[in-house]
Amino acid sequence: MKTFFRFLFFSISVIILSNCARTGRPEGGPKDEEAPLFTTSNPPYETINFDKKEIKLEFNEFIKLKDLSKQLIVSPPLKYPLLVTPQGAATKKLQLEILDTLKQNTTYIINFGNAVEDNNEGNTLEAFKYVFSTGTYIDSLTTTGSVKDAYTTENLKSTNVLLYQIDSSFTDSIVFKKKPNYVTNTLDTTKFTFTNLRKGKYLMIALKESSSDYLFNPKVDKIGFYPDTIMLPRDSVINTPIQVFKEIQPYRFRRAKETNKGKIIFGYDGKVKDFRVKITSDVPTDFKSISKFEIDRDTLNYWFTPFESDSLNFLVYNDVFLDTVTVRLRKNKIDSLILKSSINGTLHFRDTFFINSNNPIVKVDTSKISIINKDTIAISFKELNIDTKNKVALLFDKKQEQKYSLKILPGAFSDIYKQKNDTLTFNLSTKEIEDYGRITMNIVNETNENLIIDLISGKNKDEIIERNFISGTSKNLVFDLLEPKSYFVRAIIDTNKNGKWDTGNYLQKTLPETIIFYETELELRANYYLDGNVFTVKK
Repeated sequence: MKTFFRFLFFSISVIILSNCARTGRPEGGPKDEEAPLFTTSNPPYETINFDKKEIKLEFNEFIKLKDLSKQLIVSPPLKYPLLVTPQGAATKKLQLEILDTLKQNTTYIINFGNAVEDNNEGNTLEAFKYVFSTGTYIDSLTTTGSVKDAYTTENLKSTNVLLYQIDSSFTDSIVFKKKPNYVTNTLDTTKFTFTNLRKGKYLMIALKESSSDYLFNPKVDKIGFYPDTIMLPRDSVINTPIQVFKEIQPYRFRRAKETNKGKIIFGYDGKVKDFRVKITSDVPTDFKSISKFEIDRDTLNYWFTPFESDSLNFLVYNDVFLDTVTVRLRKNKIDSLILKSSINGTLHFRDTFFINSNNPIVKVDTSKISIINKDTIAISFKELNIDTKNKVALLFDKKQEQKYSLKILPGAFSDIYKQKNDTLTFNLSTKEIEDYGRITMNIVNETNENLIIDLISGKNKDEIIERNFISGTSKNLVFDLLEPKSYFVRAIIDTNKNGKWDTGNYLQKTLPETIIFYETELELRANYYLDGNVFTVKK
């Protein structure tokens, strides 16, 4: 019996102690919705003549740090990162260790962003910062603004914004080599705020960086700049968003390599003008070659009829640039011919049916291609070989509520290696006209510039459904036979009249061409007309 009571006493003691050790709220109690509070620090907040290497911060409850590496910003930037402890554990105290030598007469802002949360409910102490000065006063000027992507016009989160003081040592190239005087970040919002700034003239830069070193790397980073000098305290609010863009890099040839027998790829960086390759090696009399740019990649594909050789020599041109290249030939296998259709199942009225090929098609025998409808009636068609994209279009008149069977017999397609296709069959069907909708848009051009008007769709607004060009003051556009879904209309102010959007350049101080979106998302239903839309485009 004594043993039983001892066991019972021990069990009750363990339960009591366990309950006392819990840090969460009691069952049934009100949910904690209060953010933690910063209570005290050593040295105190806004200390002047600061000369310490350690800072201790205290809070009114247990806190944890979330995404500290993304949220923590020290301005001006430090050469060596600030050491913050503890991390990964609940605490009421944080210790900051400064490993760098601080500048004299400078106000420093250690901004934790939204990294500080209470341990239980995750309530955030928003925009928490610690400020001190190595001089005799605390700078107090501020400026705010926002950034957006120049092409998508989306507001950009987690973008660094930099201020460089314009003095006697300032040059435009400073963004490549020197850290800024001040830095902030848009964090989880679309706006930025600088605090504790000093009176003066500044260059304002926005950087969407691959690594937050606060130096502009044109190969991987996006940049934006405010075109006018920032004057503090005058420019406390920047009303125009900074447009962030990716620069086009100057041409640089990378390398050429054989990927398959009879195929070489020529890689390059940057903008190309009149880019081409010319073989200088001796070749057989029946030698053939085809070169095509790969879509959205800085690559030129070069196919050729193989022959016995250890290497091939080329001249690589780009406008005034010239490179000589030798490519070693070691591959033994030709890339087999693969044909795929661009459409499976439903053939919409705005669609074109393509046969896509991995190798260049040099011959099409249309006598081995047939299209029949659901009544087994042969449909006439035209063939269009689009050489630049390795695809062949089969054009025919589409009827509503119809089924089509396309049969491609062996030998209909021949590639550069004289390879031929096997039998291919594709079954397609069309819908009723009532399954589609229409959008009309009256474009009012008040810019005195040429406009490019795009009807676009897709999650990232990256699918161009139709493109129109406007040079006058107004035009009524009709977008017909559209699938039921969401659409957007955008206007590109085509300043240089080259029929495409052009990005900017920091050193040349050229901004990207302006893109303006129609303010309303157009939700289109089947058998529905969205008429009467007016899109006024202003600079």
